[in-house]
Amino acid sequence: MGKKQKLPLVYQPVGFAFGWAGGALAGMAFRKIWKVVRHEDDAPDALDRDRGWGEVLLAAAIQGAIFAAVRSAADRTGAKAIERSTGVWPAKDKSGRD
Repeated sequence: MGKKQKLPLVYQPVGFAFGWAGGALAGMAFRKIWKVVRHEDDAPDALDRDRGWGEVLLAAAIQGAIFAAVRSAADRTGAKAIERSTGVWPAKDKSGRD
């Protein structure tokens, strides 16, 4: 078994750790940004009857953008760490994750 076949197994725990930490960081960042944007501690939930469409969609857009950016940064950091330590890029092809 060559390096390329073993690498996804090596990368999985690294990717999981970076993903978990990134998710926690993104959640904290969203709460802080929402507090600055709307001066409220709690962002609206899609099923919150007292919140309007605009407010719910704004919160979802901000949260989605933050999580996507943090996820990409975490994935990239993990991939670069694996590449530095093994000399092999962890992705099987260049088509991307999704």
